[in-house]
Order: sequence, then C-alpha cells, then structure tokens
Amino acid sequence: MEFIATELSEYANAHTSSTSTLLKRIERETHLEVLQPRMLSGLFQGRLLSLISKLVQPERILEIGTYTGYSALCLAEGLPDGGKIITLDVNAELQSRVQGYFNASEYKEKIDYRIGDALDVIPTLSERWDLVFIDADKKNYLKYYDLVIDQVEPGGVILADNVLWSGKVIDKKAQDKETVLLRHYNERINNDERVENILLPIRDGIMVARKK
Repeated sequence: MEFIATELSEYANAHTSSTSTLLKRIERETHLEVLQPRMLSGLFQGRLLSLISKLVQPERILEIGTYTGYSALCLAEGLPDGGKIITLDVNAELQSRVQGYFNASEYKEKIDYRIGDALDVIPTLSERWDLVFIDADKKNYLKYYDLVIDQVEPGGVILADNVLWSGKVIDKKAQDKETVLLRHYNERINNDERVENILLPIRDGIMVARKK
C-alpha cells in the first residue's frame, strides 16, 4: 500500500496539518481493537479528504464504506450549516462503536449513519450529491459508480479509494477478481466523457473524478 520511502512518508506527515483529538483516538483504538486497521484512512489521506471537502463545499456527501468512521468525520469537516453526509456500511458489529464516535463529534447532527447493503440503499435515496467517496467492497465499485453518477451535481466529485491495489493493477500476473475489477474501474473512469479525472498515487491510490 505504501509506495514511497518510509522517511519521505514520515516527512510528508510531519508537514501535514494535525487532526482532532477524536480522530487520533479513533486511529489508536482502531489499530488496537478492530480487525484490518489498514482500512482506516489515517492522517495523510484523512487530511486530503478534509481538504477536498472544504474545496468542494458540499451540501450533500455520500460515503460508501464507513468502517470505523474516520473518513466520514474528515469529509464532514467541509460541510456548511445545513449540510449532511450519509455514510453506509454493512458491518453491524461496528455500529455501536462508530455511532459512539459520531456522537462524540461536533458533526453528529450532520452525519446520517446507516447499516445496510449500499446497492439496496442508494436507489432509495433522493439526494443530489456534491461529493461521493467510494471505499467499500472492490467488486462493486463500478456498480456504485453507475448508481451515483447521474445523481452527482455538475462540478461534483467522486472519489474512489484503493484503485492501485498495492500495485497489483500493473502486475500482469495478478488476475484475481478484485484486481481485474479495479483495472476495469480505472479504465471506465478514464474513458467516461462525463468526467475529468486524475489518479492520485496516495497510499493505495485515489481516483478523483469531477463531473463536467
């Protein structure tokens, strides 16, 4: 997942704005108490999500894949008064923990946290999206994209995490289902004339697509 030297990564982190006490707590507790802590966005990616949100100034955000709530709280930092983020996850086992984190934040009234299959939930939502963050099961990335693209406002942004898949997307020997599907996702976005895009080689790769 890490593509630059450890020393350079540490330097970048040292020259990146710090996070809140709550986000530091979530990161610490996730690494100590939750399975697969590498799924957490962390300082550098979290500050990027916050900055993008503040630049977009979204009224409505959709997050697909909540995990322990770190990225949702980072994205919520860019919401104006009256703004809202809907964050979806299938893992009910983490619900109590994550809701507790949200309740402890200054953004608790802006966060709509739902447990359920995003493929079932998204079609029931009547919102128009200014910002979408896809960070869930890789096999359904294209389905998520197809479900949301028509609901994204012009100028809105769709972010997709893990699109470099630890470098496997360029390894011709890697033909597992998730790697192949992520390659398809990257190609689809790159060829979609409805958006302009850039693939950022940050952590495990973030595809940024802005709807024209």
